[in-house]
Amino acid sequence: MAQNIPWLEQTWRWFGPQDPIPLQHIRQAGATGVVTALHHIPNGTVWSVEEIRRRKEEIERAGLRWSVVESVPVHEDIKQAKGDCERYLANYAQSLRNLATCGIKVVCYNFMPLLDWTRTDLAWTLPDGAEALRFDAIEAAVFDLHILKREGAEKSHSPDVIAKAEKLHQRLSTNHLEKLTQTILLGLPGTVEDMTIEEFRAALNQYKEIDSAQLRKNHAAFLRHVVPVAEECGASLCIHPDDPPFSIFGLPRIASTATDLDAILAAVDSPANGITFCSGSLGAHPDNDLPAIFRRVAPRVHFLHLRNVLREANGSFHEAEHLGGSTDMAALMLAIVEELYHRAASGNNTPLPMRPDHGHRMLGDLQHKFYAGYSAIGRLRGLAELRGLELGIRHMLGRK
Repeated sequence: MAQNIPWLEQTWRWFGPQDPIPLQHIRQAGATGVVTALHHIPNGTVWSVEEIRRRKEEIERAGLRWSVVESVPVHEDIKQAKGDCERYLANYAQSLRNLATCGIKVVCYNFMPLLDWTRTDLAWTLPDGAEALRFDAIEAAVFDLHILKREGAEKSHSPDVIAKAEKLHQRLSTNHLEKLTQTILLGLPGTVEDMTIEEFRAALNQYKEIDSAQLRKNHAAFLRHVVPVAEECGASLCIHPDDPPFSIFGLPRIASTATDLDAILAAVDSPANGITFCSGSLGAHPDNDLPAIFRRVAPRVHFLHLRNVLREANGSFHEAEHLGGSTDMAALMLAIVEELYHRAASGNNTPLPMRPDHGHRMLGDLQHKFYAGYSAIGRLRGLAELRGLELGIRHMLGRK
């Protein structure tokens, strides 16, 4: 029976023709699938069949498969349930139909307000000289209290953090503070645009009346609209957890814990309403037991982001090696492979797409520019480690 157990499909995030890593290199890394999006199409606009086919054919000419869309961005009007929300919902649904027409049926998305994943340093030097992404809780407080000067920010931080942020703010140079601001407000391709501090303040004001409970209601309304379309098309939607998995700058969170994920799956109880299980995002929350959470939501996991973070007591963390950090990746991989066995036993032999994430900038990549977190060699190392870990666990289970 072991020969019939589906493998994890090894995929790689690619930002399209402008990505400094070409498709040929992705294939050389051992990946067979590509995770990408039409980053040149403005947020909220319908993805046409013609544009989707053009990108798909480009990927297939390189000997790869467009495995997962990451992502069809959710417009802020949908998250806030205001403005042109109905039009953007209709556009989202049509994009899902067009993707399914082209045979692309796994769609990752997030429902984080304003910002995608947030870090305070995009090139934090590790002891071995490699560079990693880092979230420093005190620097984030410096930004919140002294740069953004958000109304009511003091209520979001403990007295100890406020005192430490005050001392750190006095020591940091103007250049460092400017770099910190640029880093936090960095836009990612196909998600959000870079914002100025004034634009961010104005955008935050739009969320003054939207707490986590209201955002959860808005997300449920989104699901009620788009999940039936996904069911029609045979497609799977999978929400990405919050990153970091706790409130920052007063913004609400709805996908940070096991309880959050349970609520999302219950909001529209359909296989088409699923989870992107990101071990890095969920792993940054000290109370999250990742193998246990995975087993809890496993039947509805349609996509995996496997990475690791090393947490610190004050809420700071940095991207660790894929097999290092605070998450027991071997225990998580065991849970994942066991789920593949369960799926096979029920007749589902479809590979589960997985990609390494947020690799270190290391070796020759230190001499080149990449999208933050998406250098070549660090992710190549991560993919190789995860591939070996899966193989070892499958052999162990096979012997049993």
